[in-house]
Order: sequence, then structure tokens, then C-alpha cells
Amino acid sequence: MTDKLSNAQIAWRAAQDIEDGSYVNLGIGFPEMVAQYQPPGRQAVFHTENGILDFGESPAKGEEDWDLINAGKKAVTLKPGAAFFHHADSFAMVRGGHLDVAILGAYQVAQNGDLANWSIGAGGVPAVGGAMDLVHGAKRVAVITEHVTKKGEPKLLDRCTLPLTGVGCVTRVYTSLAVIDIEGGRFVLREKLPSISLEELQALTGAELLVPGPVGDLIVPEL
Repeated sequence: MTDKLSNAQIAWRAAQDIEDGSYVNLGIGFPEMVAQYQPPGRQAVFHTENGILDFGESPAKGEEDWDLINAGKKAVTLKPGAAFFHHADSFAMVRGGHLDVAILGAYQVAQNGDLANWSIGAGGVPAVGGAMDLVHGAKRVAVITEHVTKKGEPKLLDRCTLPLTGVGCVTRVYTSLAVIDIEGGRFVLREKLPSISLEELQALTGAELLVPGPVGDLIVPEL
């Protein structure tokens, strides 16, 4: 495959679109990296399903307080004014529409915005977590992901073939090759790596990419 972004670079690009003061939930694993790359002068308030609002940087090794963890069981620190609350209250925030953004990983995304990210099907270990609530409770749902699987198969498809997490919920996808919006049930290309042609990108995508106007260069810093 052509050059591609690292996970850190994908997370950096997604972080640039988080508006100042937004309440944000980050999915377990790769999406947690987004918190490291808030643009200067902007600050998001990060929420975790197990009951913390406004957690901060990861603690230095050896300085972890294991009573302070996120939903992925990773140690966190707290910012001034951070709050603790019951797990049920945390999901009331999600279901009540109080989160501005949820940024999640994905196994597959369909061109109509369907998301599959909790099961790889028969033989896999399911991991539902809070994703099914997040995709319908957050005001905006974005996905960060590799553009293709380890086998080179498209992750952006006409229709998902894996069990769905949510229907018609994703509005933007940040991949290792491109930034793609979902509008009117179609993939709309907004940015791509300068090193990949439109034809090459289309060949790695399982549904048609619409190009309604100029496509920006996907340029990120070395991280």
C-alpha cells in the first residue's frame, strides 16, 4: 500500500475538529489518543462511561492512582473541577444528549452511516461496552480507523456485513488515507493523502467516493 498515516496522526487530525468547550467521549483503545492532541487554545471536556467528567493526562509511570481509571481501565488524572458520578448517571448524560461528540473505532462503516464496531462475527469476542448508547446519544459521531483491514480488505463499505452497533449514526470518518463525510447516504471525500491518487483510494474503498468539489490535502505533523 502507499504511504499512510499512523494511528497517532489519525488521532491528531480528528482532534483538530473538536470545538472549544465540547463534551467528548472517546472510545476504548485507539480513540483515547485523541485526547493528547487538542489544538492550542482549545479545551475539550472528556467524559468516560464509568463516571468521570473532565479527566486529564495519563499519569507518569509509577504515579498511577488505580482508583482513577477510564472505561478502558487505564489510569487517568483529574483536571480542576472534575466530577465523579454513578455509572447510571454517566449513561443518563449519554442518553440525554449531553455529549457533543463521540469518537469511536470501527471494524466497518457503511456509506449510509451504519457502524459495526463491537463484534467481528462468529469466533470473535464481543465487546459492546457503551458504544450502542453513544452512537445514538452523542450529537455527532465520528470514526477513526485504518482505511483497510490487515488483510487489505475495505473497511468502508456499501453495506456492513458485521453485526451493527448503530444505524445511520456516523457523519465523518478519519482514516489512514483520507477524511470522508457521510452525507445523503454516500461517502463524500474531503481530504486525502497527496501521495495517493483518487483512483488508488477508490480501489481501496468498498463503495463509491463522491467528489463534489476540490479535495484538500491530508497533511499532518510527524508524531
